[in-house]
Amino acid sequence: MRELETYFLTEAGFKVTFATDGLEALELARTLRPTIVITEILVPGLDGLALCRRLKADETTRKAAVLVFSLLSAAARAHDAGADAFLPKPLAAQRLVDTVRGLLAARSGVSALAPRGSSTERPTL
Repeated sequence: MRELETYFLTEAGFKVTFATDGLEALELARTLRPTIVITEILVPGLDGLALCRRLKADETTRKAAVLVFSLLSAAARAHDAGADAFLPKPLAAQRLVDTVRGLLAARSGVSALAPRGSSTERPTL
């Protein structure tokens, strides 16, 4: 799944960094200060909903958009945890990329349909 996500997102022009579990993701987010954090709900160490709550409560990471995806029917739980978006699995490539672009547009006020390479700065996910 990670390889597919990486492929879809890098092909769309994004820089992607992965963590092996929720605790590592939290530490990486504090260090890298990504534009968007994408997490599944069921991850080891710190589940995705707890990760979302901690990211939104932390001064250094609260501005990052959080996208949660899962096989579970948990859109309401993700929203309650502070997620900016929820996608059900299985992930469709275009839906993932469109959702990420939409989150970036909401953060920057720029068109979500900006073509690849239109910016010299690639958002970190």
